[in-house]
Amino acid sequence: MAEEIINRVANSPLINIDLEDFYPEGERVLFDIKDWLFEGIILREKDFRDSVKNHNWSQYQDAYVALTCSEDAIIPSWAFLLLSTELQPYAKKVVVGNLELLETVLFQNIIASIDITQFENKPIIIKGCANKPIPASAFSFLIERIQPVAKNIMYGEACSTVPLFKKKK
Repeated sequence: MAEEIINRVANSPLINIDLEDFYPEGERVLFDIKDWLFEGIILREKDFRDSVKNHNWSQYQDAYVALTCSEDAIIPSWAFLLLSTELQPYAKKVVVGNLELLETVLFQNIIASIDITQFENKPIIIKGCANKPIPASAFSFLIERIQPVAKNIMYGEACSTVPLFKKKK
């Protein structure tokens, strides 16, 4: 008679955290103002304000937007602030920077809002592989958030983990 196979991982107190589960759905947009510069290098206030006024901002409804300028131009800070005021009614989040910074900010906010009481004195495995763009800093944010309460923290899969932290007794 064959013995029943028991899934010891499923029956253990291990908690698996997959940051991909927290990935906020929505379009990511890199909004580059280079086309709104005079001769590609100078921001002229009147022309810039006209471009802002005539732009269809509703197309960014529920999007995550990173504002940038890919040209080597001096952009006054008010320019990005003006764009932010137009995007505020539509976009879920606006940052000044690239798409990686946008993802970093999103995960920083998400991880800060996680209820960590569920991790108190528990062994934690942080899953490493993801199909979505999880910024490396998100893993550091997670460690910073859960380490004060976790019993131990490992990285990888249940079958092969790398120990990261063990609470001293």
